[in-house]
Amino acid sequence: MKHYPPEFKADAVALYQSRPEATIRSVAADLGVNPETLRNWVRGAGASRLRSGAGGRPA
Repeated sequence: MKHYPPEFKADAVALYQSRPEATIRSVAADLGVNPETLRNWVRGAGASRLRSGAGGRPA
C-alpha cells in the first residue's frame, strides 16, 4: 500500500474541489492515484460540492 503525505492529500482534495467540471476519476488520473483513494480523501476531509442536475432540489 502506498502512503501519501498529508500535504499531498490536502492538495488533491483542494484540486478536486477547485475543478467543478472534473470527476474524481479524472482528477485521480491526473495525479496518478486510484480513484477510490481520492474518493476516500474527499470523504475524510468532509469535502463535498454540488453537482448541477444530480440530486437537485425537488420541484
